[in-house]
Amino acid sequence: MKLKIDGLQFSYNSTPVLENVDLRLKKGEMLTIIGPNASGKTTLLKCINNILKPQKGTILIDDRSLNEMSMTEIAREIGHVPQAGSKSFPTTVFDTVLTGRKPHGSWRPSERDLKMVSNTISRLGLEHISMKNIGEISGGQKQKVLIARALAQNPDVLLLDEPTSSLDLKHQLEVLDVVDQQTENGISVVMTMHDLNLAARYSSKILMLKEGKIFAAGDVDVLDPKNIEAVFGVKVDIVDRSDGLMIMPEEPIEC
Repeated sequence: MKLKIDGLQFSYNSTPVLENVDLRLKKGEMLTIIGPNASGKTTLLKCINNILKPQKGTILIDDRSLNEMSMTEIAREIGHVPQAGSKSFPTTVFDTVLTGRKPHGSWRPSERDLKMVSNTISRLGLEHISMKNIGEISGGQKQKVLIARALAQNPDVLLLDEPTSSLDLKHQLEVLDVVDQQTENGISVVMTMHDLNLAARYSSKILMLKEGKIFAAGDVDVLDPKNIEAVFGVKVDIVDRSDGLMIMPEEPIEC
């Protein structure tokens, strides 16, 4: 088991945000966490990455507790791509990806670091912009760069918080295709997402959160009309096509 979570609980001050969350993820699986705003999706990712400390519960990477690991060790195991922001730093794409190698050495990059960064940039098709300032590239390209930075850490687990937010449809598919390729390389992926159709298309597992609790979990079949209605308050029609589910919203449910 690559990632194992048992009985996770987290509160901001006295307000519960996550309650009794359990999770299992094997090597090469992609888990998508879905739920309404403020259901605890981003908080769960931050707990997995040790940015937030849960009040109760355990998080294990290959049967080793995060509490037993240093921040450097965690950074070697877990790559984190936060939600896209508007801030840009005056650095090139190459140097941005290179920062992902910091958990593996000193501030002075080695030949191995430079080679891995070059290979990662090539793998994601970013060679033509590698010397551009990151503030000069498109949103879709920037998201790929942030994924490349996380992959340069050589992680076993990749966390992505809304990786397709603010992207047009083409770049959404390009970014998720890149993420999907990482599972074929043995990386386990946990991501949050609002788009249920994209979640159904790319995920091997789904975790549905409602008010900080797991409402349903399993393969994409948990995305059925009854569960979606209960979690999101929207009636949907679902068509099971040969290439996956198509989820079509019909109307909100009056509370």
